Amino acid sequence: MLRFGLRLLGFLTLVSGFAALVVDGTRSIAGNALDLTPLGRTLMWMAPNRFPALEPALQHIHPILWDPVALTVLRIPTWIFLFCVGFLLLRLGRKPERKIGFTSRP
Repeated sequence: MLRFGLRLLGFLTLVSGFAALVVDGTRSIAGNALDLTPLGRTLMWMAPNRFPALEPALQHIHPILWDPVALTVLRIPTWIFLFCVGFLLLRLGRKPERKIGFTSRP
C-alpha cells in the first residue's frame, strides 16, 4: 500500500511538473523570451503567509541551510524541481527486483 501511495504521489508530481513546463513554455512563446518560473515564486504564490517564515525557521536550525542551500533550490525552475521529486518518488515506490538465481535453501 505504501508503494502504491508513493507511485501515485510520484505520478501526480510529474503531472504537476509537466503542467508547470507547459505554463513556462506558453509564457516564453508569448513573450518571445525565455521565462522560467523559479520555485520561490511558485511557493510564494501558493503559500503567501507561510513562505516568509521559511527563512527564520531554516536559519534557526543552521544558517547554512538558508543561504547556500535553500536559496539555490528556490532559484531553480519549478518544473525541474517537480520532475526530480516525481522521479524520486517513483523510484522509491517501485516494486523490488526479482532475484534471479537466488536460492534461500541451505
